[in-house]
Amino acid sequence: MSLRKVFRSRKFSRSFKEAPAVGTVEGGVTGNGLENAHEDGWSNMLPEILCEIVRRVDAADEQWPNRQNVVSCACVCKRWRDITREVVREPLHTGKITFPSCLKQPGPREVPHQCLIKRNKKTSTFYLYLALTPSFTDKGKFLLAARRYRCGTHTEYIISLDADDLSQGSNAYVGKLSSDFLGTNFTIYDSQPPHSGAKPSSGRASRRFASKQISPQVPAGNFEVGQVSYKFNLLKSRGPRRMVCSLKSPMTPVKPTGETSDSTSLDGHKMHDKEHFASGHTILKNKAPRWHEHLQCWCLNFHGRVTVASVKNFQLVATVDQSQPGGKGDEETVLLQFGKVGDDTFTMDYRQPLSAFQAFAICLTSFGTKLACE
Repeated sequence: MSLRKVFRSRKFSRSFKEAPAVGTVEGGVTGNGLENAHEDGWSNMLPEILCEIVRRVDAADEQWPNRQNVVSCACVCKRWRDITREVVREPLHTGKITFPSCLKQPGPREVPHQCLIKRNKKTSTFYLYLALTPSFTDKGKFLLAARRYRCGTHTEYIISLDADDLSQGSNAYVGKLSSDFLGTNFTIYDSQPPHSGAKPSSGRASRRFASKQISPQVPAGNFEVGQVSYKFNLLKSRGPRRMVCSLKSPMTPVKPTGETSDSTSLDGHKMHDKEHFASGHTILKNKAPRWHEHLQCWCLNFHGRVTVASVKNFQLVATVDQSQPGGKGDEETVLLQFGKVGDDTFTMDYRQPLSAFQAFAICLTSFGTKLACE
């Protein structure tokens, strides 16, 4: 049997959580025992040969659905999983999304990840797919799903790894987005702490029953990792929506400081400068469009990735980016763009320092009417 067929067999398709039970009876070994013994043969493979196998699979299967072979390698046993983790590099360096943990790691530096968001108005559900072809009609590889819930005076979007299990008590739960009554100020919560020592948010937002462990070594809970604010347009002046985002950069440690600093306002949100820099924040704002006299509309260059005019369309650039030298952002480089291509189809393209989870949460804020901002 070829290596590719072995990887695709049911035997190597188990989840990470499943472990084969070892059963023995007098005078022989049960079926589970034989299966475990067979896996021991795979786990005892020489590390040099094992690394070479995983490297070749990783290099040959660069895109989904063939990328599932790399995941299958990590599902063989613990030893294979450890080797696969060492071989497979982060999306920041390779531009490849392989494991669920990649969804919370920064995107590639140069060429952005191109994704699609499908909306189901009847169920208030949104699905994020990694685009595999230039076509807007192909779904691609499923990444995340979100459902909108009305909770008293505010709205919440529950984000999950499972398209059919969208609840905060689910094992597939990865985070949520919460808005105020007007739908102009949003808070992004992650089920995983953004840095060592982070404390869950207080109140009902921090209550969790279970969580998909992106990293089993860290506790589960709701941790505030970002804010999105839409500026009020009280004079009803002509122009698109204006938004500002403050995000904690993924995988950025906090350096404690004893100094105090004055608080600054970010569209109604109070923030402290020491928190701003120590937590590795990235400040994004929407790129200003230009007025087209002939078309009589506001225009942005989406390079063919947006085909339908909509108030939801936007491009975000960084004013402060802690992942760059000096912490200053490049206001010409688009880090996230979102736009409409069909009645319920939208494109989402993101790059470093944003993760797929952060980019998806920001795009979800664009849905819904914002009377005070338009």
